[in-house]
Amino acid sequence: RPIATDFVAGVGSEVVRFEPPVPLDGKVELYLQTILDAQKVSIFETVKRSLVRYKEQSRPEWVLSKEADTGRPHDPAQTTLLVLAINYVAEVEQALADMEHQGSADALSQYSKTQVQQLNDLIKLTQSDLTKGDRTRVMVCITMDAHGRDVVENMVRQKVDRVDSFMWQSQLKHKFRVPPPHANYQGRDTHLRGSGGERAEIAICDAVLPYDYEYLGNGPRLVITPLTDRIYVTATQALNLKMGCAPAGPAGTGKTETTKDLANALAKLIYVINCSPEMDYKGLANIFKGVASSGAWVCFDEFNRLIPEVLSVCTVQFKAVCDGIAVDASRIRVEGDEITL
Repeated sequence: RPIATDFVAGVGSEVVRFEPPVPLDGKVELYLQTILDAQKVSIFETVKRSLVRYKEQSRPEWVLSKEADTGRPHDPAQTTLLVLAINYVAEVEQALADMEHQGSADALSQYSKTQVQQLNDLIKLTQSDLTKGDRTRVMVCITMDAHGRDVVENMVRQKVDRVDSFMWQSQLKHKFRVPPPHANYQGRDTHLRGSGGERAEIAICDAVLPYDYEYLGNGPRLVITPLTDRIYVTATQALNLKMGCAPAGPAGTGKTETTKDLANALAKLIYVINCSPEMDYKGLANIFKGVASSGAWVCFDEFNRLIPEVLSVCTVQFKAVCDGIAVDASRIRVEGDEITL
């Protein structure tokens, strides 16, 4: 039987190795699920290694470090972004802890200077001769770092000196730790944990959501503005309450793009569906069945174009899925069909 050794990005240019290689046994619809699970494990393994290597190498070396034999990057771009985010959060929280407990009043402003230096190092990398994939990776790192720098500068201006200040708590924070007691989905993906039971997760206000390790490729990411941050808070609190979220606003302001970017930050697959008056309740039921059983997100664009008769049935379908998630059910019923959640 054939064996799958690598997977190739559909977004951007990148090839990642399966760890370990996956034998393609049985029917295609069975081993495709095995491949999806193996992708998550492979990305998790690179995250564990990368967290160690981040402390051993300088930042520019770490971002572009390559395997000696194949010349491929050690980490997928997704891993690089996650580990950058985890370390940024750890460093800010260390600076805030120093201010609170050790009385070093300028710890955060010192860290702000370090961030500017880190950004300059990445900018120098873009002036060198990079491959297309590496350039995308560095550009996204700069986007994330620039947002981190703005957040810290703002906190210095507002004289924030505690970890539990709202200005810091309302940021999307990636962490690699043992989940706290109030975290969501504690029992999910228990094989994707560190040696002490740590998992990658996203904390924002009182929502703690697991990082999903869905492979995202090597694509660009949105610049994060204060409005993006506000939508992130709203959407994650809705998820924490096991509800949906409906951003409203004028056309072209980035509601869909922001939702997609939040899915990227949580490593979730998201489907964007443009609603039209022709859609009927059966089509919507099929969409709900699909995303509920695959664990993906779905973003219905221009939802108001659905006709009232379809909308009324759609709310029942949507509530069936939300209720199933709220009680942590393994199976739910949508339109008479029982599906695995």
